[in-house]
Amino acid sequence: MNPSPSPGPSTPTPPLARITILVVDDHFVVRSGLTASLELEPDLKVVAEAERGEDVLEQYAQHQPTLVLMDLMLTGINGVEATERLRAQFPEAKVLMFSTFARNEEIYQALRVGAKGYLLKTAPRADLLAAIRTVAAGENYLPPTLTGRLAERLAQSELTPREREILQLIRTGRGNKEIGAALFIAEDTVKRHVSNLFQKLKVSDRAQAVAEAIKRGLISAD
Repeated sequence: MNPSPSPGPSTPTPPLARITILVVDDHFVVRSGLTASLELEPDLKVVAEAERGEDVLEQYAQHQPTLVLMDLMLTGINGVEATERLRAQFPEAKVLMFSTFARNEEIYQALRVGAKGYLLKTAPRADLLAAIRTVAAGENYLPPTLTGRLAERLAQSELTPREREILQLIRTGRGNKEIGAALFIAEDTVKRHVSNLFQKLKVSDRAQAVAEAIKRGLISAD
């Protein structure tokens, strides 16, 4: 009777490919909670944290994470500007915006500068995990609740940088003459810009223009 063949050497199990993450949020408790929650998953690893938008480039360069989980409102520069700077230096960087805010303009601007996804902080944990894995794989992620808002924003007319400047000055209560002096342009030019603003925002007066701009996230309410 032939002896049973000896089992061959076992094939080693390949190591689990981990998604490494840089968490960017200006609240320590939020960063700590996210890190603890994400690291419960065997394929996720938080390798660095950043409190300010200005720190993102340094942390990314040092740790080269698979993905950056970026808050929108940060101390210093905001998440949109931090994303724009990061993508300018590291075009391969994958950014998932994770924010309390979801106004049409903020979603649009985040995606415009290169974020590959946008998710609200009120989303279930399962959605956050799905968004992280989707963006880490190089795909875009936008939940259905935000897809409609993005489409609505894309249907709106784009404001020029000058029109945004004038909106900010209108918000402070300045008249056309004062705005012209502040921007070194003629009062008649200011009037034309204001008229264009009203048409684009579909409003009929300055108070409505400011309210609509704040609602859309075009200007700050502060």
